[in-house]
Amino acid sequence: MGTAEIGIAFQADKPPGRYGELAAAAEAYGFDVVSVFADLLDQPPLPALLEMARATSRVRLGAACLNPYTQHPYEIAGGLAALDAACGGRAYLGLARGAWLEAIGIEQYHPLDYLRDTAAIVRAMLSGDERGYAGPAYRLAPGVRLRYPLLGRLPPLLLGTWGPRGAALGGEIADEVKVGGSANSAVVPVIRDRVRVGALAAGRSPAEVAVVLGAVTVVDRDGAAARRRARTEVARYLAVVADLDPTTELPDGFAGRLRDLVAAGRDAAAGALIPDEVLDRFAFSGTPAQVAGQARRVLEAGAGRIDFGAPHGLSDAEGVALLGTEVLPRLR
Repeated sequence: MGTAEIGIAFQADKPPGRYGELAAAAEAYGFDVVSVFADLLDQPPLPALLEMARATSRVRLGAACLNPYTQHPYEIAGGLAALDAACGGRAYLGLARGAWLEAIGIEQYHPLDYLRDTAAIVRAMLSGDERGYAGPAYRLAPGVRLRYPLLGRLPPLLLGTWGPRGAALGGEIADEVKVGGSANSAVVPVIRDRVRVGALAAGRSPAEVAVVLGAVTVVDRDGAAARRRARTEVARYLAVVADLDPTTELPDGFAGRLRDLVAAGRDAAAGALIPDEVLDRFAFSGTPAQVAGQARRVLEAGAGRIDFGAPHGLSDAEGVALLGTEVLPRLR
């Protein structure tokens, strides 16, 4: 557990100026990585990350995760180059297929092709490789290169995925594979086995690829209040991610009831249906000691990093402070 990283991730829903404050606080508390979600219909993460870059000097920074259907690899490469320059080489590249894109008219065909091609083209453009690239989703003509100075480094690649083929692709090309929406230690060895398949096929050591788990986090000294808030937050995505977790089986009809209540705007009522044992698989929640205990089990299962996701506490500032002063020290 000693070499594992502890990260914190923020929604892109805040006013300008707030991101720098939160990132500076997270760095001062000792977090290793600060991420910004790239969720559908929230603000784009790059402005928030550039603000965080100016306010920090040590933490790694990146978006978890950018979407290869809504952004061309060229645009991703340019944004990543800007972030890496602003933070002095501390950026990482996060990619995932995303969800709910049908709301904006995008159909997600062949996601592995899009992820592979995007990673390859971004890496080619940031390294100055002018050989070109031809993939089934995206192409880059020979001789094409970015027209501005680059740092000359390839930021680490994080691939967000749950499935066996996505994790195998991560084993082949990524530095980290992130399972979003999970606090379940039982998932870690499953993902490690899936990563191993791709790593070995590519001639890599599976140990080169870290498994990251991240989920809704709500910590408060009033543990019951924290868990009530977590239930409401988790209800919005549980019906999606529970089907992806091979170690969890929900009762018949349960996911449908959650979806119906959430669709009706009754998130709290949906959350009230979630049993404790299910909540603990999909969120870090409760008192600082409870949250630290959950996180410790995930790290002991072999995760290379944990990301504590929003909303962090009953308020952002209180949650970040409790994570930094009362949870993080229990994990070091």
